Amino acid sequence: MDSFQLPSIHIPKIPLPEVIQQVLGEAEQALSHRPKLSRLFRNCFPNTLETTVKLMDDGTTFVITGDIPASWLRDSVEQVIHYVPFAKEDADLRRIISGLIKKHVEYIHLDPYANAFNESASDWHWNTADVTEMSPWVWERKFEIDSLCFPMRLAYRYWQETGDTAVYNAEFKSAMRIIYDLFRTEQHHEARSPYRFMRHNGISEDTLANEGLGMPVNYTGMVWSGFRSSDDACDFHYNIPGNMFAVVVLRYMQEMAERIYRDNHFVQELKQLEAEIDRGISLYGIYRHPEFGPIYAYETDGYGNYCLMDDAGTPGLLSIPYLGYCTADDRIYQNTRRFALSKENPFYYEGSHARGIGSPHTPDRFIWHMALSMQGITAGSAEEKLTLIQMLEATDADTGYMHEGFHADDPHNYTRSWFAWSNSLFSQFIYQAWQDGILDEEGTS
Repeated sequence: MDSFQLPSIHIPKIPLPEVIQQVLGEAEQALSHRPKLSRLFRNCFPNTLETTVKLMDDGTTFVITGDIPASWLRDSVEQVIHYVPFAKEDADLRRIISGLIKKHVEYIHLDPYANAFNESASDWHWNTADVTEMSPWVWERKFEIDSLCFPMRLAYRYWQETGDTAVYNAEFKSAMRIIYDLFRTEQHHEARSPYRFMRHNGISEDTLANEGLGMPVNYTGMVWSGFRSSDDACDFHYNIPGNMFAVVVLRYMQEMAERIYRDNHFVQELKQLEAEIDRGISLYGIYRHPEFGPIYAYETDGYGNYCLMDDAGTPGLLSIPYLGYCTADDRIYQNTRRFALSKENPFYYEGSHARGIGSPHTPDRFIWHMALSMQGITAGSAEEKLTLIQMLEATDADTGYMHEGFHADDPHNYTRSWFAWSNSLFSQFIYQAWQDGILDEEGTS
């Protein structure tokens, strides 16, 4: 991160929706035999609602990421996604989530290449000297394919859970069209894209090479991405988990286009794009690893070069079943998972207090709580889930919250004490484990 004084923003505290209070009450009883875990869940589950949500007068919802006073399209979705299953029962929660969907639609219309936005046209920026087409609404303009996927994930999940179609108006359909058109453009990035990004701060992960165009790529059918979900620049600009996410989201968009808008022509356009991206993943995204067999690469350029790693952010290789691209027992995913959780992954670390995946975004040997939570969500056995829960319990540095990264040998050495996405993903994992019965008192030791 650049060193400068972050602007402040006032987030008035809102009352917790009744259904969320009810979940917290039930959890207190269900987890009473695990007081540390109970405290963590009590703090983390409502953290987004208690500290990052601002209800706007126009009916939208602004959600900051935590210790940075801006709203990331990606982060804001994952900060609230664990509340969606309860939205049907609570009008206040529906107001919050539907308001966020409306806000995302506004932002996509303002600039579909931006990853993070301001509450207003305040002209606040992460870096005031970025060489790109900035807007006073935009906090940062790093194009990440997942930034356009996550809002559609939230909108689809909300619709499926509540049946509420009020937010799916002409503006929402227009946002879907903008996403489709941009994906089409970025299939041919060098020839057709207006997007350029450079940041002259001496950090290679913060800027794109080749005068902001990025490294050369071959046509594959996949969608070009400038940056990863960590906001770090791609080495090779076809990010495989990001394109997998696009395939899933295009399926969501087809269903919404068909069932809400009755637009069969748009359905067929979306279906064709989905097929092209998916074929590109199959042809260019699989690497024959000498130890693990066929695995999904993290990135490729379509010329036969691969980036073999996994990053703690979502979408990543570990999160492929979470995104909905395949099931957790898929053979290539299982090979990929074994690779990602091995020392062959340059960002997998083992230390005296934990073992798991980190990121080039944070210092060497820093493991991310989000990676541990995602490993737990996608784990195939109760034993692995319980091991990860114990690891998460033991590495909060006695703060009662999750963080970004922490040193594998010293959990008290960590980044970001207020990182709502990490708290939300942890809560999602713990709630899932609780509902699956693996946290029952008689099932723990």
